[in-house]
Formats: sequence, structure tokens, C-alpha cells
Amino acid sequence: MILLDTCALLWLAHDRKRISRDTLRLINEAPVACISAITSFEVGIKYRSGKLKLPVPPPQWIAGIMEHHDLAAIDVTTDICLKASELPPIHGDPCDRFIIATALLRNAPVVTADKRFDQYGVEVLI
Repeated sequence: MILLDTCALLWLAHDRKRISRDTLRLINEAPVACISAITSFEVGIKYRSGKLKLPVPPPQWIAGIMEHHDLAAIDVTTDICLKASELPPIHGDPCDRFIIATALLRNAPVVTADKRFDQYGVEVLI
């Protein structure tokens, strides 16, 4: 399983050159490539604030990208919430903390450019 950070999902959809060929190959060959459900929240918030432009509203965009790239979503569970709350304060972004907690609990590498993820022991792919 491979988990995509929000930035990686955006790159996969709109700027694949930002993801290395090796990582794209790993995404394509992974039994499951996923996003956290919190990524949908983050995309929606950025879209509503005007920080993110999308060709269609977030519900259609997320559904289309997930179908096109055969991605699964991991729901935010009580275990993930508790793990995110227990993480050291290296990363202040709550959305990223949920993604980090998900990766740790699922023992999954994360496609991200955020170097702070590896400070939590998460394998980072880019």
C-alpha cells in the first residue's frame, strides 16, 4: 500500500513531473494506492478559500481522480485520530498529522514533498 499526501494527489492529477519516475512506477504497481479521507477535507477547504483552483467542484474532482487513478480512500477512524493526537509537535498542520498517523498505523510509505514526515519514522517517497 502507498499513501498519497494531498500535494501528491494534486501532482498526480495535474503535474506528474513533480513525482519521480520510480515513485510513479511504485504507485502504479502497488496493490493499493490510497488517500486519507482527510485529503478530501483539505482539498475542499483550499478550494473554498480560493487557494486551490479546480476544473470542477471538489466532490466531482475527488471522485474523478480516484476513479481515473484507481485510488482507494482510508477513512479517518478513532485509532487514527488518537494516534494523530499523540504525535510529537514536529508538524503543526492537523491534516498532515492525520496522514502521518494513517501511514504509521498502516505501515505505509507516503508520497509527499514534506520532509517532516520522515521525522515521524514514515517512509517518504517523491
